Amino acid sequence: MKKLLLPLALLVTSIAQSQPKPAAGDRLPASYSTQYQAPVFADPQRNEKIAAVFPIIDSLYRQHAGKNHFPGLAFGIVVDGKLVHAGGFGYTDVAKKTVATPKSLFRIASMSKSVTTMAILKLRDEGKLRLDDPAYLYIPELKKLPYLTSDSPLITVRNLMTHSAGFPEDNPWGDRQLDDSPADLLKLIAGGLSLSNVPGVTYEYSNLGFAMLGAIITKVSGKPYQQYIDEAIFKPLGMTQTVWEYTKIPPALLAHGYRWQDNTWLEEPLLHDGSYGAMGGLITSVEDFSKYMAFHESAWPPRSVAETGPVKRSSVREMQQPWTFNSLSAGFKYPSGRACPMVSSYGYGLRWSRDCDGRVYVGHTGGLPGFGSQWWIMPEYGIGVVAFGNLTYAGMGSVNWAALDTLITTAGLKPRTIPVSKILAQRKAELVQLFPDWKNAAESKLFAENFFPDLSLEIRRKTVQDLYTKVGTVVRVGELIAENQLRGRFLIEGEKGTIDVFFTLTPENPALIQQLDFREVKK
Repeated sequence: MKKLLLPLALLVTSIAQSQPKPAAGDRLPASYSTQYQAPVFADPQRNEKIAAVFPIIDSLYRQHAGKNHFPGLAFGIVVDGKLVHAGGFGYTDVAKKTVATPKSLFRIASMSKSVTTMAILKLRDEGKLRLDDPAYLYIPELKKLPYLTSDSPLITVRNLMTHSAGFPEDNPWGDRQLDDSPADLLKLIAGGLSLSNVPGVTYEYSNLGFAMLGAIITKVSGKPYQQYIDEAIFKPLGMTQTVWEYTKIPPALLAHGYRWQDNTWLEEPLLHDGSYGAMGGLITSVEDFSKYMAFHESAWPPRSVAETGPVKRSSVREMQQPWTFNSLSAGFKYPSGRACPMVSSYGYGLRWSRDCDGRVYVGHTGGLPGFGSQWWIMPEYGIGVVAFGNLTYAGMGSVNWAALDTLITTAGLKPRTIPVSKILAQRKAELVQLFPDWKNAAESKLFAENFFPDLSLEIRRKTVQDLYTKVGTVVRVGELIAENQLRGRFLIEGEKGTIDVFFTLTPENPALIQQLDFREVKK
C-alpha cells in the first residue's frame, strides 16, 4: 500500500485540529492537601519599617529626575497588593506646567507586553488556543514564511510570547510602527519577513512578535484585542484609567512626551493606537497600573483559596517563570556599589532576574520616543516599584533597583518564611531521637531504599558519634528551617560546638528520608 504524503503545513494543521482542546478548568488538580500552609512574613512590624523608608525613596526619585533632565516623573510602591506610597515630580505638560502626579497618564511602551500575554493565557485557560500551536493557525499569512533552514520548527504562540520566534531585534523600527493598522500588519507578514535565527534556539527581542499576539487575540476572541483586554482584564481589576488611544484622555491628565536636546525639551509627537499597541501602546497612571501589579503580587504564595482575578493565579505565576535565557551579568552592581552577579531570562511578556543572593525580580521596562518606564515586583518579598517618565527612553532601571535595595536593606526585610510541614516536623523529631547511636535505624522505616546502600549504617553512625564527641553535651536542638515541604535543616548545639543537620525526603507517601548530611559549624 502506498503511503499518503501530505504537505507539512497541511499535516500540522490536521494534527493540531484533531487534538482535543483543553476544556476550561482542565488544569485544576483533582485533589489537594488540606495540611499545606502557605509561606508568611514573620516580622509583625514589617509595614511600619517599610513606611519609615518612604522619605528616602522620595529623595531617590527626585534626584533621579533632576539628574537626567526628566520633564516629569511619577512613581509608586506596592506592598502586599496595595499601593502604599506614590509621588510625582516635574511636569506632564511643560508649556502649561501641569504637575506630574500618580494620577497622570503616561504611555508605558513595552510594559504593555505582559498584558497581551495575560490575555493569551486567559484564552488558553478557556480552551480556545494552545501555546504550542503553530502561529499560522491564527495568522494564515505566516504559512508562507521562509525559514532559515529545512529543519526549523514552526513558530508557535509560545515563541512569540518569549522572544524566541527568530525575528530580529527591532526596537528602533518597531517603536515607529505603533499606529499601523491591522491591515498594515497582515500585509507586512504576507509580503515576507526576514528571520535572524531559527525559532526556539535563542532570545531576541521582537516587537513584531507581540503585534502578532495582538492579532491572535483578535482572531480567537472575535473582537479587537484592545476591547478584549479592556473587558477581560482591566475591567475586573478596576483599571478604569488605562487606555489605548491618547485622544480619549482629558488634557489635564495626559503626559506629553519630550526629548532633551540642546539643553531644552523638545516635544515628541504622540502616535495613535494601532496594531502594534499590543507590544507597547498602553497609557496609564501609577494609581491604575498599581492594580495590575497588585494582581501579579496576589499570585504568591500558592494557596488553596478561591480565585478572585481575571486569570488563574497559576497562570500568573506561569507568566513569571524564566522561559528563555537572556543574559548573565557577572559584573552587575546595585546603585549602592554592591557587587552581585545577576542572571536574567524572559517569561511571558515579563523579564525575570535573580541576583547572587537569590532575590527574584519580575517586571518589564518600557521605552518609546517621549517616554520611559519600568516596574518590578519581588514575589518572595511582597514588594514592588513602578516609575514613569516623559522623556525619550527615560531610564528607570537604576533608580528602581536603588528603591528596592534600599527598602530591603533599610527596613531589614526578609522573604516569606515557609511553615514546617507536618511530615517534615515528624521526621526531624524521629531523627533527634535516633542520634547519636542510630539504634534500630535499619528497621525504623524512616529511611528510603537508597539511604543505607548510598552510605552504610556503620559509617553514618561513626560520623555522627564523632561529631557529638566534638561538640560535647547537647544543650539545645534548634528550630527546623524549611526550604520547602520536604526539605529542611536544623542545628544541634553542644557545649563546645554546633552541628548543622540537613535532610530531604522522597516523593513517596509517606515521605521517607533519602538524604541526610551533617556539618560542623565553625565559630
